[in-house]
Amino acid sequence: MKVFLADDEIVVREGIRESFPWDETPYTLVGEAPDGEMAIPMIRDTNPDIVITDIKMPFMDGLELCRVLRGQMPWIGIIVLSGYDEFEYARQCIQLGVREYLVKPINAQDLRTVLDKVSSQLREERKTLEHAASLQARMSSGGKILKEKLIASLFSDEAAQEDAPGVLKELAGMGVPVPAPCYAVIDAAFSPVAEGQQAISAFAEGSGGILHVSPGRVGTRLLVLGDTAEDTEERAYAFASSLVRELERSACTGIRVAIGEIVEEPEKILYSFQTARHIRHLLTERTEEDPIILGTREMGEVSGEVPSVISDAKLYMSGNFTNPNLMLQDVARAVGMSNSRFSTVFSQQNGQTFTEYLIFLRLGKAKELLRTTQLKSSQIAHEVGYNDAHYFSYIFKKNTGITPSEYRSQYQNQP
Repeated sequence: MKVFLADDEIVVREGIRESFPWDETPYTLVGEAPDGEMAIPMIRDTNPDIVITDIKMPFMDGLELCRVLRGQMPWIGIIVLSGYDEFEYARQCIQLGVREYLVKPINAQDLRTVLDKVSSQLREERKTLEHAASLQARMSSGGKILKEKLIASLFSDEAAQEDAPGVLKELAGMGVPVPAPCYAVIDAAFSPVAEGQQAISAFAEGSGGILHVSPGRVGTRLLVLGDTAEDTEERAYAFASSLVRELERSACTGIRVAIGEIVEEPEKILYSFQTARHIRHLLTERTEEDPIILGTREMGEVSGEVPSVISDAKLYMSGNFTNPNLMLQDVARAVGMSNSRFSTVFSQQNGQTFTEYLIFLRLGKAKELLRTTQLKSSQIAHEVGYNDAHYFSYIFKKNTGITPSEYRSQYQNQP
């Protein structure tokens, strides 16, 4: 299970990072951030199973972070930390679906107990959802069949676009509130189809009603609801990335996920599907085995536009990686992409996530300084963009297998 940590206190982050025996447990710390605002794009990037967050943080506190995660990534298990043993915080946490609430200070044993409890809950829920989806597939009620047929009719070339508002109204009458300000269709192909559809049905059940599924011949079509065009795009890319993870977890192969044009009218849902299907057909012609996600904005990839954007992003990062406050959203903004879309496209085009590439740049410069200067490790940490020297040493050893001082001793005298 992958774990992400958000806490504005360096001493707390360092304590959890250093005192907890990560290597001896089934958990991996994949990232950390000092506030919720910085955490969100990093969470999208690292795709953790569990998020540990403090309540009191600047810019975006833990409660707001929980609200965002519940709305956009409801499958993540959340553990809240607080220095205040107050019922009101606990009550709000429960309302936001938080799994566990711990009062600081905590020790490694307490954290292990809670992580085990939450991971066990997540595994059981996944099994239950998969079982329920399988059961529903075998024993579908008339209502479920009708719902799927109605949603499928939104994607049917035979249906008239003007019928869409009526279909949405009928779905609403069945207790499926589909009408929304914006829509996007995701068209996914994979094999084996039955196993993948079962995993996606379970995945959609946990979306909070903003993702609706329609099984297809070679995969699944999904209707994403959003409040604004930007919000819909963020959700579509976040869902697409998590969708790939669920399909891989179900041992599916040949995964091709396409995101259609974002539309603002029910009558245009069919158009969104048609653009997604067109892109997915292009993806199917590729020979790569790795999963691919592509949206309408990335169609320029064929003509080299996306590689150019990624090149611009890498150039921007090369000039700014020493800034300790550099975040994914800064680079996404610089190249004119939304956070989720940039995260997805960057990782696919570059073969590394944004975080991995940022670490690559910083450690590359750190190695150069260790080989060619007598600067202290703490000074080098600041030179390459890390305010916390201990965290720099942790990242360095995690990625190279040796400490900065060991690296210096090993390489400084070499030509």
